[in-house]
Amino acid sequence: MDDDVLMQELLGALLDDTSKHIRLLDAAIRERDRDGTLRLAHSCKGACANLGANAVAATLHRLEQEAARDSFDECTLTAATLAREFERLSAAVSAVTY
Repeated sequence: MDDDVLMQELLGALLDDTSKHIRLLDAAIRERDRDGTLRLAHSCKGACANLGANAVAATLHRLEQEAARDSFDECTLTAATLAREFERLSAAVSAVTY
């Protein structure tokens, strides 16, 4: 992207939205809410993939697959991986200077 200001705004919005989605996903997983987990993981995955947050998107994809199988024990483990990948993404975005 040739517009650094726009990219910075998009990445900031992605971090804010993804952080909110992760909290909602954690609750949906604890409640074993299959539909909620699927919906949240799917929408967040798309936003991450669109901005190149591929590791987070891949983890969300795995979470989506596990929820589809009602494998909430696996979802819990994957949610921990998601939190770590999100922290890595946040640190990478913070390290970028425009």
